[in-house]
Amino acid sequence: MIKHLMIPAAMMFCCAQAQPTNAPDRPQQADAEYRKGQAAEKAGDPAAARDAYARALQLQPSHPHARYSLNQLKLTGKSIAAKGREAQFAAIPLAEYKIEGATLREALDLLSASVRDKSDKEVNFVIHDPNSRLADAKITLSLKSAPAGAVLRYITQQAGAKVRYEEHAIIIYSNQSS
Repeated sequence: MIKHLMIPAAMMFCCAQAQPTNAPDRPQQADAEYRKGQAAEKAGDPAAARDAYARALQLQPSHPHARYSLNQLKLTGKSIAAKGREAQFAAIPLAEYKIEGATLREALDLLSASVRDKSDKEVNFVIHDPNSRLADAKITLSLKSAPAGAVLRYITQQAGAKVRYEEHAIIIYSNQSS
């Protein structure tokens, strides 16, 4: 009788040792995916964040932070994406930007061409000015080694305008209320 008990115990010991000891368990993998989602949010990529949170929940369905963050993305996804587009645009380095006495449209067209030359990215500026408050603005700038975001900020300050980053365009609108 004792011989029969020893064989299954020995088999269980061997099988337990055969399992890899360095493989992370599911909660650790879920935490790693959650952290990837947080990093993707900070980088302005809600789609990657959503995917990472979903993987975390596949690994650990009760992961509270991943579930909360995934639900929050439904509310904040568009603003996260807009901040990501703004950060990408702002980081494009321009060697030189020089314009004198130009209209807002001319200044934005030159900025768009400068960005395209430097990064092969197409930038669409849309001026929303129903009361024609921006039409008379004159822009004069002479900058060297400036990021595109700083150039746009100077242009809009001189014009008295604000900026909003949308999915397919950068909207320039009047700083003054109707």
